[in-house]
Amino acid sequence: MTLVRNTRSAPARWTLGDDPFSAIDRLFQDLGGSVGNRDDANYPMDLFENDDELVIELAVPGVRADDLDISVEGRQLTIRASLPAIPEDEQRRYWLQAIPRGALTRTVRLPANVDVDGVQASVHDGMLTLRMAKVAEAKVRKIEIKNS
Repeated sequence: MTLVRNTRSAPARWTLGDDPFSAIDRLFQDLGGSVGNRDDANYPMDLFENDDELVIELAVPGVRADDLDISVEGRQLTIRASLPAIPEDEQRRYWLQAIPRGALTRTVRLPANVDVDGVQASVHDGMLTLRMAKVAEAKVRKIEIKNS
């Protein structure tokens, strides 16, 4: 009988801190899709401010102004869009399907209070632009109590 020394290292151990499904998720994301619900990161967004206003630019290719619903409540802005569905075609066999379809909901916490009555929204060449005038923060005022 011949003994052969095993030179392979021990198998890697899975620890509770590791997510065993993250590698699969990364694989699908690298292929242009996502597992489960569509990731709203498919719609890139910029949020910036200047002295007077907050501005959001959101890429919404193929979306018309009529397909958008935008609401502001306090410092929470919600953008909803309905994207056209793909017509069913038995001749179509996808190798890659990365164009987002269906409903989009994007909620953002704004970094400042805004004038909700003065929000301006426009869509041009697949880019939604929101301009929101900032309002002054409510000031704290100490109330003096008089003795009666």
